[in-house]
Amino acid sequence: MPTARRRARAFLIWAALAAVLLVPLVAAVASPLLQWRQPVYIAAGFAGIIAMSLLLLQPLLAGGYLPDLAGPRGRRIHRWTGGLLVAVVIVHVAGLWITSPPDVIDALSFRSPTPFSVWGVIAMWAVFAAAMLAIFRRRLRPRVWRRAHTGLALLIITGSVVHALLIEGTMETLSKAGLCLLAAAATVIVAADLGGWARRQRPRPTDPSERGQ
Repeated sequence: MPTARRRARAFLIWAALAAVLLVPLVAAVASPLLQWRQPVYIAAGFAGIIAMSLLLLQPLLAGGYLPDLAGPRGRRIHRWTGGLLVAVVIVHVAGLWITSPPDVIDALSFRSPTPFSVWGVIAMWAVFAAAMLAIFRRRLRPRVWRRAHTGLALLIITGSVVHALLIEGTMETLSKAGLCLLAAAATVIVAADLGGWARRQRPRPTDPSERGQ
């Protein structure tokens, strides 16, 4: 592909991604539900929005789909954004704890009457589990680590999407639905692509007696 076309394509991809990430934030800033809310509660809500945005970035970085961020560079940034995801999830939960400890206790103990709380807690623990898995990655077999990481990623995106869609909060409905749909689609597509890549990389048996085992 000629350099000019490559640059134009890269610009369009980054512009589209920026729009997808920024529109939900801008719409949330304009939400009338922010009136009379405590600053801590607002910060907790926006931490949740940022977390949802990071869930779109994570698979794109892992799969090397973003211009100039393929290969080791993209995976390195994927690890950094993974750490940032853990941080914003902690801010989200801590802010809600400060504003309403009983609600957070009910959610963490799976006694909350609101279904979105259950899905949010499931996604939270899956995020923490994925982070711990990344820390101890070198102690695990690559195939085991890849399958566990992919499984946790699918659990994270499922819990987060259901959690976000069930909440009637500061996020505008259409932009929230679009962000959730794109994050879920990106996760599923990249998980399938990376799974297929791993199967293609698996060495084939050279001894005929090993085939079919």
